[in-house]
Amino acid sequence: SSLQHLTLKMKRKTDITSYFYLKKKQIDPDTERESDNGGENSEEEQVESTREGESEDTGYIYFQKYIKTIGEVLLLTATQNVAQRGHDESADSDNKGNFKAILDTIANHDKAVKKRLTSIHNAKYTSKIIQNEVLGCLGDMVRTEIAEEVKNSEVFSIIADETKDVKKKEQISIVLRYYYNGAIQESFLHFESTEKLDAAGLSEKIIHILEKYKKNLVGQAYDGASVMSGKHSGVQARIRERAKYAFSIHCTTHCLNLVLVDTVKAIPEVEQFFYLLEKLYVFTSGSAVHPKWLAIQRDMFEGAPRELQRLSDTRWACRFIALRNIMDRLPALKRVLQEIAEEHGERSVEARGLLAQINFEFTVHLVVLRKVFGETKLLSDILQSLTLDISKAVDLVEALVKTLSDFRQESFFDDVWDEVLNVFGQCDPTPPAEKRPKTLSSKLSQHYKDWFRTNFFYPVIDLMLSELERRFSSKNCEIMNSIPALNPQKDTFLKEKDLFSFAELYDSNIDDLGHELHQFKRILERKIQAGMQRPSSTVQLVQFIEPNKDVFFELYRLCKIAVAIPVSTAACERSFSTLKLVKAYLGSTMNEDRLSNLGVLSIESRRAKALNLDSFVDRFAKNHKNRRIRLLSTSLPPQIDQTLECGFL
Repeated sequence: SSLQHLTLKMKRKTDITSYFYLKKKQIDPDTERESDNGGENSEEEQVESTREGESEDTGYIYFQKYIKTIGEVLLLTATQNVAQRGHDESADSDNKGNFKAILDTIANHDKAVKKRLTSIHNAKYTSKIIQNEVLGCLGDMVRTEIAEEVKNSEVFSIIADETKDVKKKEQISIVLRYYYNGAIQESFLHFESTEKLDAAGLSEKIIHILEKYKKNLVGQAYDGASVMSGKHSGVQARIRERAKYAFSIHCTTHCLNLVLVDTVKAIPEVEQFFYLLEKLYVFTSGSAVHPKWLAIQRDMFEGAPRELQRLSDTRWACRFIALRNIMDRLPALKRVLQEIAEEHGERSVEARGLLAQINFEFTVHLVVLRKVFGETKLLSDILQSLTLDISKAVDLVEALVKTLSDFRQESFFDDVWDEVLNVFGQCDPTPPAEKRPKTLSSKLSQHYKDWFRTNFFYPVIDLMLSELERRFSSKNCEIMNSIPALNPQKDTFLKEKDLFSFAELYDSNIDDLGHELHQFKRILERKIQAGMQRPSSTVQLVQFIEPNKDVFFELYRLCKIAVAIPVSTAACERSFSTLKLVKAYLGSTMNEDRLSNLGVLSIESRRAKALNLDSFVDRFAKNHKNRRIRLLSTSLPPQIDQTLECGFL
């Protein structure tokens, strides 16, 4: 009403008059004590004395400082994977959560923050809604920086993978791969809930996120699930309809895992062997057996005791670790089983059953599979490297094929057999005195050797070789067939036939590319003859061309595409580790936007820690419409960073 409006106006005028009267008398308007600064208030006191509703243009500085502090605290907790909120955030709570606890600590040393937190006003800006807005601003600023890098790179690929969070909800992780500032970049962008989403829904979400730059999308990498990699109606096919250059690559690490899966399932002896390893893990992990297992290891071996590994159907690298640990601790494992087998009860029966299966055949399987899986473990680790490009990945797979082919030589199996006999002879460190030593006659040993070589060793090697050929053959992928033309280590390096087939996939100007190739070959050879080291990878080739990228435009573009094409979905797998930290059991009810923003701030912590918090305040002031405090000067328009308009979202 008019009366209420007049009353508020008079009150505001009275407050302002009182403030300037106290200021003139050099009295602090809060404490009503005279100043000791000789008649001039310090800058801090002037900022603190500013009240909401002041007509002076300096009032916003106080609130900017306060909001910046809010942003700093949330940024700290996000980059350190610390939970922000508590179960009870009321004023009387003993544990208000980390966010409010840190703010209270800052308030003990910062008068401006303390004044806002202890004032009678309710605009303290600590609620979960404000936290979500602040985290949204900070997360979008990181995504904006990534968007700018992608814009400058001109080409990029998308990597996506799914997992279940602590609430059993499907989450898809989206990572972008591109070449920027002389190196390959893999930048996390977003977590997206995929609950009740099919291929159409997933592809629409991805296209929406990447809408502005979909024309520059040159590759996709998924784990092989039908909803993602389906040839006709999967996510990759639907994205290809909107971004024709986005060729799909099946994650090479996942392909390697499938090679091992098929090998294990196709050979019954191998499958049963790993079932036995799982039983040994469960037995030694029991509360009654585990202390004895550790004590015997300390007694028999130097260094820290080792744990047997639980086997995973998706992370097959753990199988090599399981093989290695059992082989290195086999005498201790047999001793544990022997001691428990001599006891009474259910465990002794189980121990006798397991002990009976650790025989000569078990030793052969253990030694052979450790050799073979050791080679695949090395390749798996390298394929997860950020700096690896698809051409180098093809080289590594070919090297593994060559190594496994060499395993078929009779001399190699002779060495393996000698190791089997050595391990079998040493695996029982304390045999009873009345028993004969465990040795095999030469005739029986030769019989076993021939049988295992023919019926176990060769089938394992041959099946792995055929699966590697089937899943990694260049015939199955046009890109893998032609991209070695940009690898300086390959015989087809810069060969026109191979390079032109790759260029045609991305609509390059073949005539211009041909002219560029003739000039570039001469320049490269001249530099090498002058003492320059020959580029050893596609990434180094890009770095060499970069100073003359305008001259060799088509070649430079193809090289950037080659290094931007994903090799694996390992970056998404790494983001899942952060997901477990961010959305832990006690924080499982957070909304999806908050989860995604916390994820990008944690995973891209290097970028997050370098954010300009003054720009954050400007962005927050622009986005937060219903604010009860003034964050911008009334005499100046909002100065928003222009790059903020270049984001994906």
